[in-house]
Amino acid sequence: MGSMNLQTSRPQIAVLLPCYNEELTIGKVVQDFHAALPDATVYVYDNNSTDRTAQIAAEQGAVVRAEPRQGKGNVIRAMFEDIDADVYIMADGDDTYPADAAPKMAAKILEGYDMVIGDRLSSTYFQENKRPFHNFGNKLVRGSINGLFSAHVTDIMTGYRAFSFTFVKTYPVLSHGFEVETEMTIHSLNNNLRLYEMPIQYRDRPEGSVSKLDTVGDGIKVMSTIFRMIREYKPMPFFSGLGLLLSLAGFGFTLSVMIDFYRTGMVARFPTLIGAVMLVIAGLLLIITGIILDVTAKNDRKAFIVESNRFALFRRSQRGR
Repeated sequence: MGSMNLQTSRPQIAVLLPCYNEELTIGKVVQDFHAALPDATVYVYDNNSTDRTAQIAAEQGAVVRAEPRQGKGNVIRAMFEDIDADVYIMADGDDTYPADAAPKMAAKILEGYDMVIGDRLSSTYFQENKRPFHNFGNKLVRGSINGLFSAHVTDIMTGYRAFSFTFVKTYPVLSHGFEVETEMTIHSLNNNLRLYEMPIQYRDRPEGSVSKLDTVGDGIKVMSTIFRMIREYKPMPFFSGLGLLLSLAGFGFTLSVMIDFYRTGMVARFPTLIGAVMLVIAGLLLIITGIILDVTAKNDRKAFIVESNRFALFRRSQRGR
């Protein structure tokens, strides 16, 4: 083969559809993405479906693969590992996201963005989604993450996203289930990646299609993911905040003992004094822990930048052949 110029070669686009029991909608979704992106390859990863999801997807021209590890996070990990492309479009197989937005999302990735977020919350989500606890959860997660990272992301948990090659190959998928979208957003904000939010027209599932979300269970998983990632990515405010609270409590108890000593000339509450000193020491240890882990987190961010640059260079060299 002759050499191909990077500027004139056609970008490779992969549409990623993780699916579990979506036979009612998967055929239409595959058709819609084929129509919106005729040159793209549509991949359907079947996550142990018990219906005809895989068969219908194959009949509509999708590349169908099986992922035995249950959970959306596991499916996305397999997709990111297996598939090489210049642009990745990730959506769900439940026909809630419009395929006609995909070309604009792909164009933004080709402009240089690392991740494009399909923003449901700025358009029709709260009218279409009839589950009030889901709406409340979205607002809670959005407020928590934006406050911590001083960001302004509107839709933290959307499943409609586009990614660059470098993002896909350097993003460590740690979550197993639906909390993976929250993890992606936190990872991007922590590493100061180039994000672009694009409002999309969300529509609720068609009648007869059953959501796989467990409002309480998945909500707990999402909040635990936020808690874990705050601990890892923002150790200074996390540990130092706890340490400051413990130290203040210890100083408060110590002050009460000192006031009694000033009045009576005796230390009558030795257990309180000992407990107060231990609280102060524990608080100081937590503050020191936060400082040490903050240095480690900064070094991790430096290593991530170096790794991202290496993958970007590798992809450019491949495309230039």
